[in-house]
Amino acid sequence: MPELPDITVYVESLEQRILGSRLNRLRLKNPFLLRTVVPPISSAEGRLAVSVRRMGKRIVISLEDDLYLVIHLMVAGRLKWLANKAKAPKSALAVFEFESGKLILTEAGKRRRASLHFVSGESAVQTLHAGGKEIFDFDLDSFGARLKSENHTLKRALTDPKIFSGIGNAYSDEILHRARLSPIAMTVKLSDDEVERMFDAACTTLREWTEKLRLQAAGKFPEKVTAFRDGMAVHGRFGQPCPECGSPVQRIVYASNETNYCARCQTGGKILADRALSRLLKKNWPRSIDELE
Repeated sequence: MPELPDITVYVESLEQRILGSRLNRLRLKNPFLLRTVVPPISSAEGRLAVSVRRMGKRIVISLEDDLYLVIHLMVAGRLKWLANKAKAPKSALAVFEFESGKLILTEAGKRRRASLHFVSGESAVQTLHAGGKEIFDFDLDSFGARLKSENHTLKRALTDPKIFSGIGNAYSDEILHRARLSPIAMTVKLSDDEVERMFDAACTTLREWTEKLRLQAAGKFPEKVTAFRDGMAVHGRFGQPCPECGSPVQRIVYASNETNYCARCQTGGKILADRALSRLLKKNWPRSIDELE
């Protein structure tokens, strides 16, 4: 799922291309994409794009007359930019034909989870906001208070859109590795030093990756938006060496998600129970990284 750094670069790329440009035509290729009926989507056509912004993991395109297109890419949704004369791919769920070019919304796989809301008024936009606050809007004290407002694991707290905005599975792994904290540590039990490490790691990780993605795009529209990127420390790197200590990266698998971490750097060498494998292996489940090495 595209997260804060990816969405930020998408927004910046869209600003360069559609601000002041008129949306001449909007073609929906899949009826399940649009989640609203009022106002009618046809009333978006003919309006100038006046601003683009990120709201959590959503992209908000503001049109004339207080109208808003709100796009949520979910896990597999992606955006493409084409010249007006270029043909939209068959995989397109929606085609936004601006004067300056075509914005294409696609989604890989058969599950249709990406969404488009078309609403009138800022208050209607805010009803789509989960309520989480932006990491960069905190100072250390307010971050600590927010983090400890509910007793969650650190992984859950970072990825809960009602607590923090824009962070998902990938960058939470990277933040926790940088902070050298266990993904299953409980928020209310953190020391002041650990809270400070979390805050510093979150700000640094998100800033660094946003800048990396800007440089990769190099002014072009982002093409390779993925949760698994070269240069990540642990996310998507199960079994590969940790860049800090060389120990194999571990994982916890649950449903369709997984958490990646370094046992030596983050859990004092302890291998955390995997819901599937640890039940299967029982007594043969390794308890520490030393048993694996």
